[in-house]
Amino acid sequence: MRAEPPRRDGPPIGKAPTRSFDRALESMPLPNQARERLVKREAETDPAHGCPPEQRPIREHLRLGAVPLDKPSGPTSHQVVAWVKEAMGLGKAGHGGTLDPNVTGSLPIALEDATRCIKAMLLAPKEYVAVMRLHADVPRKRVEQVVEEFTGPIWQTPPLKSAVKKELRVRTVYEHHLLEMEGREALLKVRCEAGTYIRKLCTDMGTVLGCGANMQDLRRTRTASVGEQDLVTLHDVRDAWEWYKEGDEAELRRVVWPMERLLTHLPKVVVRDSAVDAVCHGADLAVPGIAQLDAGIAPGNIVLIQSLKGEGVALGQAMMTSQQVMDTEQGMAVDTMRVLMDLGTYPKGW
Repeated sequence: MRAEPPRRDGPPIGKAPTRSFDRALESMPLPNQARERLVKREAETDPAHGCPPEQRPIREHLRLGAVPLDKPSGPTSHQVVAWVKEAMGLGKAGHGGTLDPNVTGSLPIALEDATRCIKAMLLAPKEYVAVMRLHADVPRKRVEQVVEEFTGPIWQTPPLKSAVKKELRVRTVYEHHLLEMEGREALLKVRCEAGTYIRKLCTDMGTVLGCGANMQDLRRTRTASVGEQDLVTLHDVRDAWEWYKEGDEAELRRVVWPMERLLTHLPKVVVRDSAVDAVCHGADLAVPGIAQLDAGIAPGNIVLIQSLKGEGVALGQAMMTSQQVMDTEQGMAVDTMRVLMDLGTYPKGW
């Protein structure tokens, strides 16, 4: 399809010109992208300070934890978050991307201070399985052609019932497959940029097909690194909390993840112990403080600044490429944007 908007009445539908994202978080890489780890300098960590995320005491684990929830059909996303807070006696929680009441699937819920990282989840790529119902008989080959047309940057206007501004925008569909087709029902798998409306995607495809279509069912199978195989139910959360009150915390540790597991889709920059406290005070990360980093980082990428123990220290925006960091011993490498770690976790080293 042409890069220019199709000449139709109403807003353009289908392929859109490639754009540069105006928000850094929207340029995050796809989940589970394999990366090579580069070692800038050898460094050791002092066991007297900090703690590997999986070994935190249970109260710290909950304060800096997240539930990879499988949202049921019926309640709103906010209702589900409220139930989790009530069941666990929490004061604060937030979810990683709203699902409509009748939609099921991946709804990561960050607990207490782990909500500091929720924005990185809100704007992370998502994956869905949807059932699209066509309003007339269409050959499978034609449906496959239109699925291909709706892969890559596409034009999209949010539906009337959505809570965002109803303006034409571009969203990227990274992968789009027709899995099965029976009669007028088509099973689709879509991996897309945050803010892509699958219901609108189905109706726009129906317009291009010339027969009309609507979304009949939808399940979110992945939010960033939280896949369908990771999900736990509300019943699991309730049961784990009851076991915990009886003195057994094993099940609670299974259903509550360290917040760092929500951020495995981000490239990592690992810092020396001596640099951690400065970053926690909001300082930008200089090259001498870096011990390791992932290959392939480019300026503008959102990265997770991590301790040598694997703790999330802060979210930041890269100011150098990975290779530039490896080739120099001076300069600022990461602009610190959101601090995740508490002050005083590591001693002052600056």
